Amino acid sequence: MVPADTPVLRADDLAAVRGDGVFETIHLRSGSLWQLDAHLDRMERSAARLEIALPPRAALEELASQAVAEWPTELEGALRLACSRGPESGGSPTVWATLNTINEKQLRGRREGVTVRTLSLGYPVDARSGLPALLAGAKTLSYAVNMACQRWAAAEGADDVLWVSGDGYALEAPTSTLVWLTDGVLRTVPPEQTGILAGTTSAYLLAHAGELGWTAEERLVRPADLHTADGVWLTSSARGPAEVRALDGVPLGPSPETPRIAKLLGFPA
Repeated sequence: MVPADTPVLRADDLAAVRGDGVFETIHLRSGSLWQLDAHLDRMERSAARLEIALPPRAALEELASQAVAEWPTELEGALRLACSRGPESGGSPTVWATLNTINEKQLRGRREGVTVRTLSLGYPVDARSGLPALLAGAKTLSYAVNMACQRWAAAEGADDVLWVSGDGYALEAPTSTLVWLTDGVLRTVPPEQTGILAGTTSAYLLAHAGELGWTAEERLVRPADLHTADGVWLTSSARGPAEVRALDGVPLGPSPETPRIAKLLGFPA
């Protein structure tokens, strides 16, 4: 265990020079990591797609346990587990963990909702699903495009981006998953069909939708159809459910269902 500002990577590590690796961010609440198994499952799938040999799961669990051992139980946090291919000159994969508090932007999105702009990726909705080399559904360390899109949103006066396929279907946000409610059906975009990242938080929501009296399904949706939904959220492990309050300048909500969703997920409303 070292302070966060202590160097731990070689300068030629492929995480630094190419973003060649995978990661997961796991919510820490009351001293426990929420959905750790689901995150490790997804990390294993991502590593397999990149052909990176993860350490045994027990080693990753021990690393996570060491990271949170001295974290104050009353303090909410986010644990990031990362694995790169290792040094450019060859060698074993590099694995590390960092632990941080939830930042104010994430907390504000959870409390107040977010304004969102759509941005087309230019390719058809199913373009990535059948091409393994495009790493569909993998959570990689290569996030330059994701961060650039969020900076673009800020420059446009919005909080976040909703990516849209070239043929006009909503996909996902740079760091979160789209979820919406219409006529008692809680929905998200199908990962297998679209090649988007399968969200752990959205999966939990849909699996437990019956507790709120709803059914659940995966389906495609066009952004215009979200304007008539009973609620639209961007969900992620650290931020939780952030209600979309405006989409391309058109106001949405507030939805009376947001507090119920937050409670189901165990986040403060």
